[in-house]
Amino acid sequence: MGDKLFGTDGVRGQANSWPMTAELALKLATAAGRYFRRDKQEHRVVIGKDTRLSGYMIENALTAGFTSTGMNVFLLGPVPTPAIGYLTHSLRADVGVMISASHNQAIDNGIKFFGPDGFKLSDDAEESIEALMNRGVPLTAPENIGRAKRFEDARGRYVEYAKTTFPYRKRLDGLRVVIDCANGAAYRTAPEVLWELGAEVITIGVEPNGFNINRNCGSTHPETAAAKVVETRADIGICLDGDADRVVIIDEQGRMADGDQIMGLIACRWADEGRLAGDTLVATVMSNLGLERHLADRGIDLKRTAVGDRYVVEAMREGNHTLGGEQSGHIVMTDYATTGDGLIAALQFLSAMVETGKTASQLARVFEPVPQKLINVRYEGDTQPLETDDVKTAIAEGEKTLGSDGRLLIRKSGTEPLIRVMGEALDPALLDKVVTDVVEAVKRAS
Repeated sequence: MGDKLFGTDGVRGQANSWPMTAELALKLATAAGRYFRRDKQEHRVVIGKDTRLSGYMIENALTAGFTSTGMNVFLLGPVPTPAIGYLTHSLRADVGVMISASHNQAIDNGIKFFGPDGFKLSDDAEESIEALMNRGVPLTAPENIGRAKRFEDARGRYVEYAKTTFPYRKRLDGLRVVIDCANGAAYRTAPEVLWELGAEVITIGVEPNGFNINRNCGSTHPETAAAKVVETRADIGICLDGDADRVVIIDEQGRMADGDQIMGLIACRWADEGRLAGDTLVATVMSNLGLERHLADRGIDLKRTAVGDRYVVEAMREGNHTLGGEQSGHIVMTDYATTGDGLIAALQFLSAMVETGKTASQLARVFEPVPQKLINVRYEGDTQPLETDDVKTAIAEGEKTLGSDGRLLIRKSGTEPLIRVMGEALDPALLDKVVTDVVEAVKRAS
């Protein structure tokens, strides 16, 4: 257990393998329970999950760990990740936990922690919990063991809150909306919100069975929703991922708009309304150069961070910014949520359609992207491909070839055994050659 436990988005791995075992989940919850205990009468933790089969196992292990430290557990069942941030703060809990591996395949799972303010934990807090777990913590006295109960109203509370983020007295009447919930955490929440706001709702990915989360559906497979939009002549398609903290939009012609396009639209609208704090959008190093250039033309600054919505949120809080996100579809709006919220971001896009009378295709192409290519290379075991001379040489030669007309970004994924090779360049042929050369070098080293 010498490996670092926390990655860029909590603890994640294949279910029933380290670190995603019931034994480790119990120890982790025990440490987190001890870390978050406050000097007050009652100690609360809220636990939500997506629809993976392994969620039952991990939920029970976490419950045992938290109650062993005297914390009372509220079990929320399947709810979106942003609902955990909202309800942790709303219920005055000491800590919130989401059991999910987000967009990963069904055999994976993960554990994300939220502090009492509803925001994800800092690196320092995670390191402290991990240190406590490794040392071991004293358990509470028998008479102080916590209780656990199902909290039946969690989904309803979040549904009502999500609707408040849509413009007052506006409705979605006359709009036909395809919503793809990825057989994940929002399979009931998202359709309910859209229907209650007046839309004609066509659903995909709302029949979870424990194994089909993200399988050929959701934001990682938007082609499924795109086909349904064209088939049903819908006005828009909305694709969420397994825990509904990210979104991509499909216009009425079946074309996809990623997080960069959605952020570009919201940033410009908010800037025009005087709502964009500091006239700044916070995004990661993965966001397209075309977005940066478009925002600059509008007098909006783009502040870049490391990859991971938690780092986006940290930069937003440090600079008092209200909008940020990732190209992958995490859109963070701190006026509304403490983390990425795919549904509420989609409601912002829908509000633009309602208020302007424009179609999704007129709103979804905010800027012309600079050609970008991303290839993920899977590696095995304890290999470190980025440390080899062959890979370092390929990267250096690629950067020299691109010069000032492009850029390379090569990084190790924090959630999967992948090396992500991304390049941008005005010349697509040159871009393809440079990225391919680096990918081949990484493959040789893997």
